Amino acid sequence: MFARSPRFRRAQGISSIQLTSRDVEILHHVWNHRFLTSRQIFSLVGGSSQKLLRRLNLLFHHGYLDRPRAQIDCYHRGGSQALVYGLGNHGANELEERFSIPRRKVDWTAKNREATRLFLQHTLLIADVMIAIELSCRKSGRVRLIDQDEILTMLPQATQNSTEPFRWKVNLSEKGKSVPLGVVPDKTFALQSVEHPQDIAYYFLEADRATMPVSRKNLNQTSVRRKLLAYSATWQQNIHKTRFGLNRFRVLTVTSSAKRVENLSAVCRELPRGHGLFLFADRDLFRSGNDPFQIEWKTFKPGTSVRLFDIPSQGTSDSPPDTPRRT
Repeated sequence: MFARSPRFRRAQGISSIQLTSRDVEILHHVWNHRFLTSRQIFSLVGGSSQKLLRRLNLLFHHGYLDRPRAQIDCYHRGGSQALVYGLGNHGANELEERFSIPRRKVDWTAKNREATRLFLQHTLLIADVMIAIELSCRKSGRVRLIDQDEILTMLPQATQNSTEPFRWKVNLSEKGKSVPLGVVPDKTFALQSVEHPQDIAYYFLEADRATMPVSRKNLNQTSVRRKLLAYSATWQQNIHKTRFGLNRFRVLTVTSSAKRVENLSAVCRELPRGHGLFLFADRDLFRSGNDPFQIEWKTFKPGTSVRLFDIPSQGTSDSPPDTPRRT
């Protein structure tokens, strides 16, 4: 059954399935990350890889998981053989029943069908980073990962009640005119010391696949520079305090290559203020089994870097955090 069943079309007559606690764990991970490859799922739940693949196959054919069709071209052109999974309608129903995660009448099959190849790749890059951090937290036992949903419960009530709590606007000045810009991090998370729970460091994550121009002449056009300016303005205009109740934050950008890291760091150096908010890393570091807490995050200063453990936690300073060290 497993070898002959179609990859992107649900088969008829598949043997029945009774959900296990591990199945529910898989569904929750996929829902949390939006899309995951079978390799990423395996890294999160462990066990036998072959048994996991057979189970994922059953969960797909019974509608608990979905396989977005945007991956078909990559698969047939000799790309990664690790299939990508999204949440299926039956899986969404199960999570709503067990954890009160609202369906909001979403047709997940249709939603997954609309996902483009670029969106898929972008989402999987974010998952690479967040999974690596989660696994490092599990291994260390000293640091706890606080995800976006938990952070929401810690925010001021007005922000919690917002339709889009992790989306905000800043005003930039260009040629004497005010230019409003929207800010939407790819992921918001925090790291908390287990020994000292009051020590929490907050991060906005940006996954850069080098598809966006580094800089443009006009702030109305998308660019990495515009994004950095928007985060810098977030700090200067105290939005991190009024909207999130934070004294400080860092912006982590994971990008496509070491060369791109250099280019983004150079743009960061040109900012008028807020250089210390930004750290940059090459995505390959997260795909090689490296510990994110040992990765050298590059700063705006050439030849300097920091580690996540070196970054000060939530404190009282009103200055953008900046603790680079020479490498």
